[in-house]
Amino acid sequence: MSPYGHIFTEDTLQAIFPPERTEAFFEALFGDAEEGSYDIALAFAGSRGQDLDFELKLTQRPGKCLACNLTYGLPQVFSRHPVINVSGIAEAVAQAAGAPSADWKFGNTREISRELHIIPLTITLA
Repeated sequence: MSPYGHIFTEDTLQAIFPPERTEAFFEALFGDAEEGSYDIALAFAGSRGQDLDFELKLTQRPGKCLACNLTYGLPQVFSRHPVINVSGIAEAVAQAAGAPSADWKFGNTREISRELHIIPLTITLA
């Protein structure tokens, strides 16, 4: 198990990226949170030295379609969107891990299934 696994529990991850942020994202994007086709959750996937691997899990909402053509461009959208606030996520991760700061980068969207897509997020502790 990763030496950080005990830090990034489900409670900690939800504090860093609360479920309400999905609603706020779709409210900002569409003017109505009900228009969103997926929920966004932060998950810890492990570590490689100072690199901490996280995932933004996009889970299809009931009765909605999680089309891959809509999720492949999301790393670029999420990297700039103030509601997602990836820099704030990286700062919160650094603080939880006891590091002074952190850098971050997104990987490419991966389609796990029709109902679940993953956006890898690597946070490098300084």
